[in-house]
Amino acid sequence: MYDVIVIGAGLTGAAAAWSLSQRGRSVLVLEANDLNHNQGSSHGTSRIFRRSISSPKYAALAERAQYLWRKVESQSGQELLTITGSLDFGEVRNPSALFAAATANGVACELLTAEAAQERWPNFRFTTDVMFHADAGTLNPEAAIRALLEVATAQYGAELLTNTRVVGIEELPGRVQVRTVGRTYSTRSVVVAAGPWLPELLPHLFPEVGPVQVSVHEQNVFHFPQLRAEDRWPVFVYKGHAQFFALPSGADGGPSPAIKIGRHDPGREVTPAHRDGVPTAENRELISEFVREHLPGLESEPVAEDTGLYTITRNDDFIMDRIGRITVASPCSGQGAKFMPAVGELLADIVLENAPIDEDFALMSHLQARSGPATVPIG
Repeated sequence: MYDVIVIGAGLTGAAAAWSLSQRGRSVLVLEANDLNHNQGSSHGTSRIFRRSISSPKYAALAERAQYLWRKVESQSGQELLTITGSLDFGEVRNPSALFAAATANGVACELLTAEAAQERWPNFRFTTDVMFHADAGTLNPEAAIRALLEVATAQYGAELLTNTRVVGIEELPGRVQVRTVGRTYSTRSVVVAAGPWLPELLPHLFPEVGPVQVSVHEQNVFHFPQLRAEDRWPVFVYKGHAQFFALPSGADGGPSPAIKIGRHDPGREVTPAHRDGVPTAENRELISEFVREHLPGLESEPVAEDTGLYTITRNDDFIMDRIGRITVASPCSGQGAKFMPAVGELLADIVLENAPIDEDFALMSHLQARSGPATVPIG
């Protein structure tokens, strides 16, 4: 019998396995597909890392995560986090309010006029004040998954099975049975880190809880070549007529340096099994027009494009809750990647220490019906 079975080997499942195995527990990770598949929310080579978050809770979690990302790098010998700095601007972004909140949370930032920012970053055209957060950058999620699981398996004895689909979970006295195609495993506890499959699983896992308001949306990203390959670009968030996030593309944009720009406003509501995976012409033109108006340092036509999935909760908070021997983990709403090793710690506390559940992360806090699609704040 295992101490813990983790279902799902995206960033959340990998981080959970990493933290649980280091506490001396026997851990089995079950992944329905190959590692780093593109049917969830963890594929690709670039995500934003930042600590300039208005919420004190999430700012503290990001600070802890930064320390732990460096620990994972040291354990694995892989570079995962690259510091580039970050910019926030736009008519609706309210850089001055974000600056006040971030500095109150102990995060060092600068608030610049559009003119001062223009001098420092000539690849941009700013129309509002700009907040600069120096200690921000990019995270490579595919490398991070490999590193977390390599440490968990090679150094701490966890086991990993890919292409192993779970078809049933049953809680019994003193244990949980996890059925896959062809085999049944016993464990003391289960962590369900199913990403965008969570809305379909929740009614079966916890029918007594009631309908949890979680939806899955297909988001679009586009990669724009840099005019000058040698330029170092910061990550940035723009909020005006739409919400955009951007960061260096990594390998996703092709062999030449490019910037990935995505629309953060909720996209089409889908399920993981029922979506076309094709970015919309509307988003392509909207973001290309933004590039033409605000980013003279980029080509105005994308060289690559992709889709990904946001799992969005009613209140945009994470779900991390335990009922009986089953813990559900959905650090989501388009802001989860940067927090992952700290999320793994929290999950290990919940599973092994029966730690109190943060009321914002509890399933019950996500029950109230929504009047419409959420507008996701960018953390």
